[in-house]
Amino acid sequence: MVVGPWFPVPPEGYGGTELVAYNLSLELHRRGHHVTVFGQEGSRGPFEVVPVAPPEWSGDLGTKFQAPRENTFLHRVHELIRRRSFDIVHDHSGSTGILLATLLGHPGAVATLHTAVSGPQCDFLAEVDDVVRLVGISHSQQARCPQVDWTAMVYNAVDPTVYRPVFRRQDKGAYVIQLARISPKKAQHLSIELARRAGVRLLLAGKVDQDAIDYFEREIQPHIGRTVEWRENVSGEEKVRLLAEAQAMVFPIQWEEPFGLAMIEAMVSGTPVLATPRGAASEVVDAGITGWIAPDVDGLLDAYGRLDDIDLRRCAEHAGRRFGPQQMGDGYLSVYESTRFGQTFSKPA
Repeated sequence: MVVGPWFPVPPEGYGGTELVAYNLSLELHRRGHHVTVFGQEGSRGPFEVVPVAPPEWSGDLGTKFQAPRENTFLHRVHELIRRRSFDIVHDHSGSTGILLATLLGHPGAVATLHTAVSGPQCDFLAEVDDVVRLVGISHSQQARCPQVDWTAMVYNAVDPTVYRPVFRRQDKGAYVIQLARISPKKAQHLSIELARRAGVRLLLAGKVDQDAIDYFEREIQPHIGRTVEWRENVSGEEKVRLLAEAQAMVFPIQWEEPFGLAMIEAMVSGTPVLATPRGAASEVVDAGITGWIAPDVDGLLDAYGRLDDIDLRRCAEHAGRRFGPQQMGDGYLSVYESTRFGQTFSKPA
C-alpha cells in the first residue's frame, strides 16, 4: 500500500486518503492478508509499516518543494518494492505513482484515484489503463473520464466503531458543523450564511492552505465570533464528539468533489448531512435517510427545517453498511482477484 509523504497513517487530523488507506489495510489485515504500508514516519498499525518520509516534509505540501519531495518519496518506495516480492502494489499517491507503476511494469499494479479528474489527466489515465488497474471512488468521478477503462468503483470507508453516534436530538448541541479545509470550493461562506439565517451556531473545522488565505481573511475571519467558531484542526476524541453532537453537517461544495469523506464521518455519527448537488454528494447522501441535497442556501435552509424527518439511528446504521470497511474490503479484493493477475485473494495464502 503506497500512500504519500504528507501525513501519517492513520492521520492525526487532516488526511482523508491516509484514513482510507488505513481502514483498507486494517480490513485486509483482519481477513488474514499480509499488508505493508509505505508512508510517513509515525505511521502505525497491526500491519507492517515502512516509514519513508520524515514528518517535516508536511510543511512543503502546496509549495514549490511539493513535487521534489513527492518524487523522492516515490523513488525510495519503489526501490524498496523492487527488492521484495508483492502480489499487489496498490498506489494511493496520484499520477506520478501511477506513472512509476506503469514504467516499472509490476503485474499487480492497482491505483485508486482520490482526486477530481478531468481533461489531460483523463487522457493520461486512458494511456495506462491497460497496465494499471484503475479504481474510482464514485461514479461521479469516473463519469468525468469516459475514455478511461476503469476496473472498478469502490466507495471509501470509515470504521463505524471509532465513532460514538448520538441518536436523540435533545442530546445534541445547538450547532451545525463543517469539517473541511477552508476553501472557496468548500464554500464556508455559504455555511455562514445558512447558519445566520437558521439562527444556529456554526463550527468550522479545517486548516487554511496558502492558496486560501485571502479567502479566509475576506470571507470567513470577519464572521468569527459568538455565532461562528473556527478550529484549525480537530482530531481524535474531539472530532468524534463534535461530529456526534452536531445537529447537522453542512457541505455546500462548489466543485466536483470526487467523494467527501467528512460526510460519511458525520453520518455514522448519527448526524445528517446538508449538501449541494456537486460531485459525488448526491451519490453519497441518501435523501431523507442520511441527509438532504439542495441546490442553494434557500434549499439548504428548507432542508435544515426538515432534520426532524430523519431517524438518526437509521442514518448511522445505513451509512455504516454503505461505507464501512467490509464493503471496501470486498470491493478491492475483487479488483485484486482480477484474472489479469491470476491470483486468488479471498482467502490468504
